[in-house]
This record gives sequence, C-alpha cells and structure tokens, in this order.
Amino acid sequence: MTDSRSSGPLWGGRFGATPAEAFQRINASIPFDVRLAPYDIQGSMAHARMLGRQGVISEEEAAELVRGLEEVLAEVRRGEFRWTLEDEDVHTAVERRLREVVGDVALKLHTGRSRNDQVALDLHLFCREAADEIRAGLLESMRALVEVAGRERGTIIPGYTHLQRAQPLLLSHHLLAHFEALKRDLRRFEAAREAADASPLGAAALGGTPHPTDPASVAGELGMRPPVNSLDAVSDRDFALDLLYACATLGVHLSRLGEEWVLWSSAEFGFVTLDDAYSSGSSIMPQKKNPDAHELMRGKSGRLIGDLNSLLVTLKGLPLGYSKDLQEDKEPIFDAVDAVAAMLAVLPETLRTATFHPERMRAAAGGFSLATELADYLAARGVPFREAHRAVGELVRRCESRGVTLEEATGEELTAAHPELASLPREVLTPHGSVGNKKSLASTSPDSVERQLERAQEFLSSM
Repeated sequence: MTDSRSSGPLWGGRFGATPAEAFQRINASIPFDVRLAPYDIQGSMAHARMLGRQGVISEEEAAELVRGLEEVLAEVRRGEFRWTLEDEDVHTAVERRLREVVGDVALKLHTGRSRNDQVALDLHLFCREAADEIRAGLLESMRALVEVAGRERGTIIPGYTHLQRAQPLLLSHHLLAHFEALKRDLRRFEAAREAADASPLGAAALGGTPHPTDPASVAGELGMRPPVNSLDAVSDRDFALDLLYACATLGVHLSRLGEEWVLWSSAEFGFVTLDDAYSSGSSIMPQKKNPDAHELMRGKSGRLIGDLNSLLVTLKGLPLGYSKDLQEDKEPIFDAVDAVAAMLAVLPETLRTATFHPERMRAAAGGFSLATELADYLAARGVPFREAHRAVGELVRRCESRGVTLEEATGEELTAAHPELASLPREVLTPHGSVGNKKSLASTSPDSVERQLERAQEFLSSM
C-alpha cells in the first residue's frame, strides 16, 4: 500500500494546494517529453546500480529498482505506458509507474539526484543518438550522390553564376560539390555527438550531493564523460545548440540542392525528370508533376534555422542553474531532428531514380558559356587578360546581333575579334572541349572529376 502523501508532484510537500488546471497545462512537459522516456529509464537504471554499489541503498533494493525499470521500459516500447497530464513530466510518470510495479522502494530512486541533472542527462542521451541516426542518413545520401556521379560520367551541364549560364561543367563535378558540403555536415554531426557525450548525472540540483555517489562510474556505464563542474553540468545546453546548428546548416545545404532540382525539373530547364514516386500532382491541373520533395527540402530549412534561433534566444537571458525556461529546449530539438530525418529519408532515392536529359543539358552548356575559353586561350598566348576579355566581349556582342553562338562563329569572325584566335583549335569551343581544357587542381576536367570520385568512394568505404 502506498502513502498518498508521496504521490503527485515530486515537489508537492511544500504546497498546501494542488496546482490550478491552467497552471498545470502550461507547466507540464509531458505532452512532448514522453519521447525522452527510454533515455530517462536508461539513466535511472545506471543511477540505481550505482546507489547499490555505493551502499546508499542495499544491493537488493537496487536490483529491484532495475527490474522494475526494465518492466516499465518494456511497456514504453510496446506503447502500453499510460501517460497523464497530472504526471507533469516524463520523470514523474516513470517514477509513478515504477512505484506501481515495485512498491515504495521506488521512492529511494531519486536519492542523490535532481530533475535538473536527470533531464539534462536525458537530453544528452537523446542528442547523442539523434546525431548518430542523422549521420547514418547523411552517409546514405552521400552514397547516392557518388553513385549518380559515377553513372553520369561525361554528362555536361551548364554551370551558373547569378543564375546566368557561366561555364560548362561535368554533371558529376556538380553532384560531387554537394557531396563535399554533406561531408562537412557529417563532421558537424560528429562534433555534436562528441559534445553530447558528457554525463551531468551527479550534479544534482546544481551543487552536487552529500551522498557518496560515484558519477564517474555512471558516466562510464553510459559510455560518457563524467561531469567536471556541477553548476555547468546542469546549465549547459551547448551540446543541443551544436546539434541544432548542424541541422540548420545541413538544412541550408539541402535547400540549395532542392532549389536546383526544382529548376532543373521545370519545362524551362528540362534537365531532369523526377520519378513519379517522388513527385505529386495538382488538384485542378491534370498535366502537373510537382517536385514537392525538393520544395520541402527548401521549405523545411526555414524551420531548422528557426529551431536554432529559438534555443539561442531562450538561453541568452538565463543565469547559471536551472530555470523553467529550459523546458522550452526540447521541442525545437525534436522538431529539427524529425525534419532532418524526413529529408534524409527521401533524398537518396530521389537522386537514384531521377532521369537526366544530356542533350538538353549539353545544348544549354554551349553558346556564350564558352566565352571564357576564348579569353583564357588568348591570355595563354601572352595577351593581357583584360585585353582578351574586352576582345571576346565585343565578339559576343557581334554574335548576339547576328543571332549566332560562339560555336557557330566563323573563322573570319574569330580572327577579326583578335588575330591570335586564328590558331584556335575548334574543339576547345565546345562544352566537352571546355571541361577537358581545365588544368587546375579540383577542376571540372574528366581526370580531376575521376580523382574526386575515387576520393569520395574511399571516404565512404572508410566510414
């Protein structure tokens, strides 16, 4: 039989009245922090074992607590756990159910800890696992980029600056540029995981505990570092900011990729056709095939930036120690992790199943996009680059007035622009000749792109 005086809020002994319903609604985190339950229980089991080892409670009591927590965890995983608003938060709910399972020994579980270090630990564990899961999704997206880049060897695409055709590129070079961005994202999530890999348990409310606890052994059991400063341990949310920053930066990268594919799949560009499984239609226009997956990659980046900004603003005015404001740290983290997971779940197959149209891309990559080749050809023959730039610019203007491209310009027109162009090899004045003419490190030349592909494949095989 349980003592009613020990039921209800963990802090109820100080108060002579129960919380008002309106206050209960705003104060409770149980509607969203239930997803921390597995981490809360994992931390509680490690804490219970430590209490038994240290003689704070008997080893038999510790074993009974662990047994009960395992039963509660199984209920959570089966979706059978009953959550109520009266529980206030996930910690109270777990302790309430644990007491129903093992009796009053559950009241000893909270010895030597506070909800302050408890919730901080839960969030550390969640962020650590989230970073691992996002990292796995990132690697799959990077594999898809490399697969498509390898499949599309030799395919030419126009490169753009200011959304104006600039110079021809190999499509593989373009895709591998996104690979490099995701590789940097991967490192950010690895850093976020490392930052989350620190246990605050043992800090208690903020100043530690008089009980002979062993925070280092708890941290070791959880595969984490022990706390160094108890006040910092309960105040720190930098690890959450690191995860949100990594999510926001990844969101920006996915938004840029998504924007390109929205353009490329339009009739105006016509560079790629998206698979029907990753497109949607219109409720009124039967002909429509919309790139919604890529538009959502573009759209969700705003939420990710907002999630990061939300936590930054919450933290900026807080003194050290726990303040109820920190209850607001969880929803932006959950939202960002869920949004990133949704994007990474769809991205790899949108890449793998897309159909490119090389003829359309090659046609767009020619024309005046080859002007820089002429200027560089002249500069290589001792013509000052500014003089070469002016001569080719005038040639472009004359070709535009005649309605012809540089590829269609006659030998006489080239020589009239500058005498040195009389010896120009005409194959240079083609998209394939342009990319093949590049010599610099990390360029879009076929040999350079092949080396980039090899390095990308080696990187992925090392992961």
